[in-house]
Amino acid sequence: MNNATDTDKYTHALDEKIIILQECQRDKKVTSCSKCEAFIGCKLRGEYVKAAYESMTKGQQGSFDFN
Repeated sequence: MNNATDTDKYTHALDEKIIILQECQRDKKVTSCSKCEAFIGCKLRGEYVKAAYESMTKGQQGSFDFN
């Protein structure tokens, strides 16, 4: 798989998780996950964090580049 395809794959996965997370926030009438009673241990938020990390690392183990 080439680098552009990897980037698209991880960016797409993150975008999907963002949409799901925002729908949940709307449903619960909160503007941030931290304002939700289910914040600690929330499966959706955990999946979003994982997708965000994978988007930054492009699926590689270790650290990520903020640039």
